[in-house]
Amino acid sequence: MPSLFDPIQIGDVPLDNRIVMAPLTRSRAGQDHSPTDLMVEYYRQRSSAGLIISEATQISPMGQGYLNTPGIYLPEHVAGWRAVTEAVHAGGGRMFLQLWHVGRISHTSLLPDGQAPVSSSNQRADAQVYNADGFVATSQPRALADDELPELIDDYRQAAIRAMAAGCDGVEVHSANNYLLEQFLRDSVNDRSGPYGGSIANRCRLVVEVMQAIAEAVGPGRVGIRLSPMTTFNGTPTDSDPQALYGELLRQLAPLGLAYVHMIEGETGGARDDTLDYAALREAFGGTWMVNNGYDRALAMTAVESGRADLVCFGRPFISNPDLVRRLKEDAPLNDLDADTLYGGGAKGYTDYPTLLEQEATA
Repeated sequence: MPSLFDPIQIGDVPLDNRIVMAPLTRSRAGQDHSPTDLMVEYYRQRSSAGLIISEATQISPMGQGYLNTPGIYLPEHVAGWRAVTEAVHAGGGRMFLQLWHVGRISHTSLLPDGQAPVSSSNQRADAQVYNADGFVATSQPRALADDELPELIDDYRQAAIRAMAAGCDGVEVHSANNYLLEQFLRDSVNDRSGPYGGSIANRCRLVVEVMQAIAEAVGPGRVGIRLSPMTTFNGTPTDSDPQALYGELLRQLAPLGLAYVHMIEGETGGARDDTLDYAALREAFGGTWMVNNGYDRALAMTAVESGRADLVCFGRPFISNPDLVRRLKEDAPLNDLDADTLYGGGAKGYTDYPTLLEQEATA
């Protein structure tokens, strides 16, 4: 069986190893939501990952839910991300841009003209977002009308096209952590009638149509999707039957020939889950399978060597260890994480974590 450190082909993209850098919101984009020179350096430092999935990047001004997060809807955004991808490619890495719309997880102060957030319903989330005043409760959302959804789907499609123009190797659609697309999937939020509500098939419809549109625009071998069936992140209960819901979604996605599914196993940033039959979900999809949530070196190596997963995604370890691939390969100690510098700020806790090489040079 392959190891964590062996190469793999995901769709149209060859990777040097099976270690993936997870999408990690760091809130350091510029005022116009463009990537900065500091972000270029941050991603360059981590280019030894087999694949970097960018931090979540809003597809439109209405997709924003937190201060200083990057976008992919203006020419300036394309230019900024191009600088990032050029640096990653120069370091031998590959990069997918994560396409994001937060839906109801937002605040009027973050949206154009103080508009209300949009969602599958008008149910307000029991969650907080970060704006210029700090952490605040989410605003009351409004339900998107059915005739607004074609424009939303096109926003995703155009964002994917811009990501490819920026030199990305592909895109990952963020359909996890109870942002907009998962707000359509789950019956704990989606209480609408009509073609996008009610039955499991109807609740899957928007996600499938988004994925079809993006796959047609940039090629299915350069498109992945992130899912989180069991997380209650952002104050959202799980679906009443997550096994059936996500099984049906994956069966509908299987014919598209996507590059991968990125599965969060359990509570985002919390306990891993053993109640869902993830093997059955993987079988329903039938393609490349990426796992995520609290994996350490031993768990990750076992997951790949046993054939349970094709790739393993690491989040916080990549924040404090830019050379995580080398550290995992050599079973070297990891740097401690500075939790106070996760969101916003400058280079401290962002680009100043030392590599093994730098530590050896000063030892």
